[in-house]
Amino acid sequence: MSQLFEQVKEKVSNQNKSIVFPEGTDERILTAASQLTAADILTPILIGDKTVIKQKGEDIGVDVSRCKLMDPVEFPEFDLMVETFVERRKGKVSKEDAEKILLDENYFGTMLVYMNQADGLVSGAAHSTADTVRPALQIIKTKAGVQKTSGVFIMVRGQEKYVFADCAINIAPNSQDLAEIAVESAVTAELFGVEPRVAMLSFSTKGSAKSEETEKVVEALNIAKEKNPSLTIDGEFQFDAAFVPSVAKKKAPNAELQGDANVFVFPSLEAGNIGYKIAQRLGEFEAVGPILQGLNKPVNDLSRGCSAEDVYNLALITAAQAE
Repeated sequence: MSQLFEQVKEKVSNQNKSIVFPEGTDERILTAASQLTAADILTPILIGDKTVIKQKGEDIGVDVSRCKLMDPVEFPEFDLMVETFVERRKGKVSKEDAEKILLDENYFGTMLVYMNQADGLVSGAAHSTADTVRPALQIIKTKAGVQKTSGVFIMVRGQEKYVFADCAINIAPNSQDLAEIAVESAVTAELFGVEPRVAMLSFSTKGSAKSEETEKVVEALNIAKEKNPSLTIDGEFQFDAAFVPSVAKKKAPNAELQGDANVFVFPSLEAGNIGYKIAQRLGEFEAVGPILQGLNKPVNDLSRGCSAEDVYNLALITAAQAE
């Protein structure tokens, strides 16, 4: 795991990236921010009452003097932000409503990213996933050709690295959704030095079973190939046929992948969430994520039970996504 993040650190160091932390008074955030500045990796932007942030830093013995502190109440470009937000929401909110909404630290922080005053955002230490993702979907929005964001985990054990998707966001993805997840997961894999070989998973291998569920995966495969013809991708596969060469030889001898997949796209959130937790708990893999993908600019969600190390690592990932 340490080697993985050393690679990410090398990628983002000296890039002058800035990452917004809306939860600027959280001790874990302050600790990680001080470590990031001490290592000259990136500039943390801490949102909140500046006096409170500084006092909290002193109380826990961390140096936040090199962090950028921003208070929505004192932000000199607040009127411009309100105007920009109203325009971005295309009349769905009034100026008066926008003035109230943008006092919320997640909305304020997301607008900083949208207005190019920051490269990415990390939140969730004290907020729900919805609180973090909703502003991103409303303001930053998904990339052209991507209708929905998705969440992946990088599964690490020793020198092994795999990508599992979607394990965090889309409950019942359709064929279009699965295709987008596959293409975006390949991009994420490359960020971590993984040359993507994508397997579309099912309970069937190459037509061994027929149902609406398996046909959905087959259709997703075809859409993904149209989206990115150069992508190494195949399916539908049961997991063993995607991962074990001897099984692939028997079940799918003519498949492009022969038990050598490293990016696994699950057919539902239920399957993906169960799958990554089995690998984590029984297979002793470390799970890095969820990493959100498909947005125009990177926004990532922490667990409310996160550690300062988790914050530090997710900030590195967010900076890498902003490359």
